[in-house]
Order: sequence, then structure tokens, then C-alpha cells
Amino acid sequence: MTSMKRDEFLKSSFILGGASLLPTTSVLSQSLTETGMDKLTDAQGNFALQPLPYVETFLEPSMDQETLHLHYTFHHGDAVKAANKDLAEVKKAIDSNSLDTVDYWTKKLAFHLSSHILHTIFWTNLNNKKSDPSVDLMKQIEKDFGSYDKLKILIAKTSKGVDGNGWGILGYQPYTQKLTVIQCENHEKLTQWGVIPILVIDVWEHSYYLKYRNRRAEFVDNLFPIINWDNVSARFNIAKKIG
Repeated sequence: MTSMKRDEFLKSSFILGGASLLPTTSVLSQSLTETGMDKLTDAQGNFALQPLPYVETFLEPSMDQETLHLHYTFHHGDAVKAANKDLAEVKKAIDSNSLDTVDYWTKKLAFHLSSHILHTIFWTNLNNKKSDPSVDLMKQIEKDFGSYDKLKILIAKTSKGVDGNGWGILGYQPYTQKLTVIQCENHEKLTQWGVIPILVIDVWEHSYYLKYRNRRAEFVDNLFPIINWDNVSARFNIAKKIG
């Protein structure tokens, strides 16, 4: 990292920075300050599920309370528990010089930790009121995609078209200094090295099935009005400092 020291980045990163990703006047920002929602680990360095920065009815009607509760508590929560187990098993195999199982647990860790990272971003990417991309982000969107409407069409199509379970992701690629859209299968497949996620759309069935049944496209369309573009814009600003 040439433009930003590593320790400074970790303090303000898009994953670990918490409320630094949002304007200090934002109610959601203040909530993040209190809950530490945007942190992956606890004080002991273990992967940890932080409290949501809003109540479970906050995103209705786009996302119903029951779905949010199950999604956050069990699907995200179980991924956190599994990631801790996976990492412990990797360390155990290394310490005992029993490397036959390392490949298995490393793959498990990639799956579960990627789930934890993407879900942590996902919760803060959402709000219950309309917002717009910042001036800087809008300029980048227009440069890389032609217009906001074209980006919206692209990421919606990408998310709706995930084969099986996965994510639609808008990310920033420091190597090219461009935004890019990724169709991620599961939590860790079909990614691009170096891309920093700034907006993620979860299209695993558990994200929408209770309310939308098999209508994934309707779910994705109903997320756009509650995308927290203040959060996405702030993540973009952090991502641009890497390189």
C-alpha cells in the first residue's frame, strides 16, 4: 500500500471501520458507533456477530421482520461460528503437523469467512429511506457504466441471474481504478483478485423466500429503494485510498 499505511487502513477500512463509513450526522452512523456492527472480530480476535444497527422491522416492507431475523441470527450467525471452527481446525492441523485435512478446512474457511464479510457489508448497505450516490461516486459510475440507470440494470440483471445461490456485487478495483460488477456464486466463487466490495446484494434463497417465494427478481427490485448510498459512497471513498 503506497498511499495509505497498513495500520491506518485497518482502522478505517470498509470492513472494520464501523461508523467511519457514514456521515457523523447520520442516525445509522451513530448506531454503528455504539454497536460496532461493521467489525468482523471481537476484542479477543475471534470472528463475531455484532448487533444489527437497527431493529428487525427497520427494512419493512422491502424485507420482512421474520426473514431479517432468521437471516441475521442463523444464516449469518452460523457462518460466524463455523468460520471460528474452521480457523481453529487449520491451526490445529498445522500445530500437529497433520496436514491431510488442511485443504478441507481451508476451503470451509473461505466459504464461511466470505459469508461473514459479505453479510457484514450487506446489513449496512441497507436503509429505510431513499438516498443517492455521492457526487464522486456518481462521476465514477457514469465514467465506468455510462449512467446510474445502466449500472442499476446491470447489477440487477447480474444479481437475478446468479446460478443457484450467491451475490451480485458492485466493487472497486484499485489496480484499474474502476468500478466493476461481479456475479459471485456461493460466497467466494467467481471473484476478481483485489476487488473491494462496496455494494452487495444477497440472493441466497434464505434472503427472500419467506416473503417472495421463488420471485427473486421482485426481491432484487424491491431492494433498490432501500440501498444506503451514503454507506456505499463512503465505502467507495475508502476503497479509492488503497493502491
